[in-house]
Amino acid sequence: MSKRSVSGLALLAAVLAASCGSPDAAKPGPVPGQVKRDAAVYIKGSPTSAEADFLAVDLTGLEKPASPLEFTKFFHLPPVQQGDTGTCWAFAATSLLESELRRQGKPEVKLSELHTVYWEYVEKARRFVREKGHSFLGQGSEPNSALVRIKQYGLVRGSDYTGLMDGRTAHDHRALFREFRDYLNGLASRGDWDEARALAGVRAILDRHLGRPPERIAVDGRSLTPLQYLAELGLVPDDYAAFVSFLYLPAYAKGEFKVPDNWWRSADFHNLPLHEFSLAFLRALRKGYTATLAVDFSEPGYLGAGDVAVVPTFDLPPSSIDPSSRELRFANGTTTDDHAVHCVGYLESAKGNWFLIKDSWENAWWGRAKGYFFYHTDYVRLKALMFMVHKDAVKDVLEKFAAR
Repeated sequence: MSKRSVSGLALLAAVLAASCGSPDAAKPGPVPGQVKRDAAVYIKGSPTSAEADFLAVDLTGLEKPASPLEFTKFFHLPPVQQGDTGTCWAFAATSLLESELRRQGKPEVKLSELHTVYWEYVEKARRFVREKGHSFLGQGSEPNSALVRIKQYGLVRGSDYTGLMDGRTAHDHRALFREFRDYLNGLASRGDWDEARALAGVRAILDRHLGRPPERIAVDGRSLTPLQYLAELGLVPDDYAAFVSFLYLPAYAKGEFKVPDNWWRSADFHNLPLHEFSLAFLRALRKGYTATLAVDFSEPGYLGAGDVAVVPTFDLPPSSIDPSSRELRFANGTTTDDHAVHCVGYLESAKGNWFLIKDSWENAWWGRAKGYFFYHTDYVRLKALMFMVHKDAVKDVLEKFAAR
């Protein structure tokens, strides 16, 4: 998923509660039987913002989980930051596979996100050349593309390849991607479509910024290629399925997820009615599986300092969240494919379900639950565009596609 401006990601520093009367006057309480309505307040958009200029929901009185400890949690490695990059898709997919190893009874392994990123950049360049410049160039992608790349190039451990050069401890791909994009656009301007020469130039840029990926790694005294190591781990990239819920596709049919980060225009997304999309996601978690999500994170209810993602009633009341309201927001651009995360737990309650989200973007460290968000079920229904999970978690759902 490509990173969007953090101006839409809020730090809730203090509730702004102004009264027209005396400072000591009591605030009016809720009227019995009246539907709760959320209030909007202006807050700082990030810890470094100079002004409170971001319109957000006032979280006063919101009943939400206090910590990740309240959730039914599944194994996952600690959250790590993606830095100043648009590579959340790789962090989410890699985290999913790390959890899958333990779910399948295998040893804990920290895998390399940047090994997959390196080869994704190479394949983006290859498609750009083959399409003669008519292919999207951005840092973002989708988690299922990470699996395609892993199937093609294999896996290595995080210690085998960090993508950090010259003693750096944080990822920053701004300079890398400027050079990458300028190089390819330069080829396009000259009509130079020699693929081998183009990829050699791209790899020289990547090697300079990220380092060259290892051709072989040492594992228990053996020398393995990344593809051999993938086989050794027993992870099968084809064992995962991605789901969406759109009105522009027929129900129970596969089609294209029409967003820029689906840069290779994959049509391997399974389209479900919204109620079944939400239920399949929840049921997968109940069975002990984790899943990646593609979400919109530039919203008044997406608040890093509060650790939450909710849909304020001034945006849309819960009763109005349905396939049409969801589709409208996607069609008019108010719901965008911003970010990828890994769902590692859930909490069911009478007042709505919550999902524990492991996140790699910086705003997940602004609140108390460092590296995590708590997504309300309404947020998933309205703003989660895609989820990806092991096929065994959704066998009954996939049968409906096979029957068509």
